[in-house]
Amino acid sequence: MRIEAGSPSAGPLLLQLWLSPAFPVGGYSYSHGLEAAVEAGLVKTRHDLERWIGGVLAFGSGRNDALLLRDSHRAVTGREIPRFVELAGFAAALRGTAELALEAEAQGAAFQKALAAGWPFLVLREPFLAAAQAGIRLPYAIAFAAATALAGIEARLAVLSYLQAFIGNLVSAAMRLMSLGQSDGIATLVTLTERLPDLVASLEAVPFEDIGSAALAVDVCSARHETQYTRLFRS
Repeated sequence: MRIEAGSPSAGPLLLQLWLSPAFPVGGYSYSHGLEAAVEAGLVKTRHDLERWIGGVLAFGSGRNDALLLRDSHRAVTGREIPRFVELAGFAAALRGTAELALEAEAQGAAFQKALAAGWPFLVLREPFLAAAQAGIRLPYAIAFAAATALAGIEARLAVLSYLQAFIGNLVSAAMRLMSLGQSDGIATLVTLTERLPDLVASLEAVPFEDIGSAALAVDVCSARHETQYTRLFRS
């Protein structure tokens, strides 16, 4: 049975598909600066990792992506296409380093390509076409926002699911970079995932004008990663 966007049971199933590690967006290729942080000795233990990822969620791109996703979803749902295009352009310029920009834009392009293979009617809708006509490469969070809005998936659920997948990608990267066993990896996932509902609820009251990052260590590590001698990841 084909899963059709907009059907009553589609939302959770589509989220599981689109955010699955098997969905070809290449998330396994990026560490969001974590590889350089491990190399520099800033992240050595499970507790270090929890603090690092927690900081990204509360003060860095996790927070920014949540606000961008929320407002982009609202714009698509309200058919405010110029606003959506404006947000897409702003998101594309928001990244602090070349590698973080690559991470967001390459995954966004891969997401749209995979979406076109399974749900071509979504990527032929106005938000995607308007961004393409404006010459904007949609960052991952913006492309995901458009797809979930067009599929009738509620914004809060989309944000929660997106951030949970982001956590999973970073924990998976950490397990390849440091001495982090499966038990510690699961414990980290549980700890950070349990914080998500409160975090997302608090961000719902944050005006978009308050967007911004204070996770400077991530940007520094990402910049250092660009010239790191040996690397497993692209960011």
